[in-house]
Amino acid sequence: MNPVRTIRLPQLRGGLADYAISGKSTPRSPGSRPQWNRIALAAAHVVADPLANVDPWLSAAVDWDATLAYRRFLWEQGFGVAEAMDTAQRGMGLDWPTSLELIGRTVAASRDLHGAVVFAGAGTDEVAPDADGSLERVIEGYVSQCAAIERLGGRIILMASRALAACARSAEDYVHVYSRVLAQVREPVILHWLGEMFDPALAGYWLGRAERGGDPAYARAMDVCAGIIAANASKVDGIKISLLDAHKEIALRARLPAGVRMYTGDDFNFAELIGGDATGHSDALLGIFDAIAPAASAALSALAAGDRARFDAILAPTVPLSRHIFAAPTRFYKTGVVFMAWLNGHQSHFTMIGGQQSARSLVHLCELFRLADAASLLTDPELAVARMRTLLALHGIE
Repeated sequence: MNPVRTIRLPQLRGGLADYAISGKSTPRSPGSRPQWNRIALAAAHVVADPLANVDPWLSAAVDWDATLAYRRFLWEQGFGVAEAMDTAQRGMGLDWPTSLELIGRTVAASRDLHGAVVFAGAGTDEVAPDADGSLERVIEGYVSQCAAIERLGGRIILMASRALAACARSAEDYVHVYSRVLAQVREPVILHWLGEMFDPALAGYWLGRAERGGDPAYARAMDVCAGIIAANASKVDGIKISLLDAHKEIALRARLPAGVRMYTGDDFNFAELIGGDATGHSDALLGIFDAIAPAASAALSALAAGDRARFDAILAPTVPLSRHIFAAPTRFYKTGVVFMAWLNGHQSHFTMIGGQQSARSLVHLCELFRLADAASLLTDPELAVARMRTLLALHGIE
């Protein structure tokens, strides 16, 4: 065994065992940005500033240079950037003022690269969830953030609202709020239906409190969502659905008006949904693209060239990796995304806003390392092994 590329790792079932890294990696895209037949947006993570003198659980300190460098990497790979979403720890360490600064910096950086696309999340961060809260306050929160993003030159992703989920008494409340907000946007937006596996505070979205718990298959919620889109189709570019259920995504996709896109947010079944079949396909807005960008870029290029078999072959080994990163509790997936960026040299450290690097176990991260290697996603194997050794040492494994 090559000692530089062999490492002793904890196993899922206990104990330690030697692991020899394969050394395979997916080539980066050529200098020119690829052209695809799917729209693909990567929800991008933020790089924390480990040298900032802050309390990590209370304050967000961002390494702006490293954060923007990663967005340039994603654009060069061919992706649009979905900014200040849950992958960036929005609402989970990243507050609205910092999010707005992030959006402004990213939009400004995009102007240096022809064709670079930025959509950004507008939500109701500054409206505290309250069962007795006001719908008007929710609308004001949405409208204020939409206007701020539009002033910066960004396109809008209308995020699901914890405040609305808390105070909505009926499905009609969602209809009222979304109709009011959509009437005021300048350009069509992407709606985001984020499931409770990503954020427990969003359980029962699209329904009033009395109806929640009585819609286990999301049938009623899907009716409400589809109705809002149909009634406001000219203001909706598409919808991202993040329920980790391919059948539900396909069912809603079939109900969308002409010209409204389905952006898969299914980090379990993305390959088959993007590839599609005779009934159609989904575009994509995915957090996993942050972690698998080179492979996803190569696969999308193959698909655009008409080579479905190569598309499937490239993405097949990334699916077990993605399912592991997004395993329950799914909301901790950001730890795996940032871990991948660290292993691959995109940032110099493995620390996160809110101290979220501690949200996954060492055993989980070791399995992630093995799956990333199997997917040919460790771009510099020796660097990845060296960084893995550092992590092991911090956990008492020399």
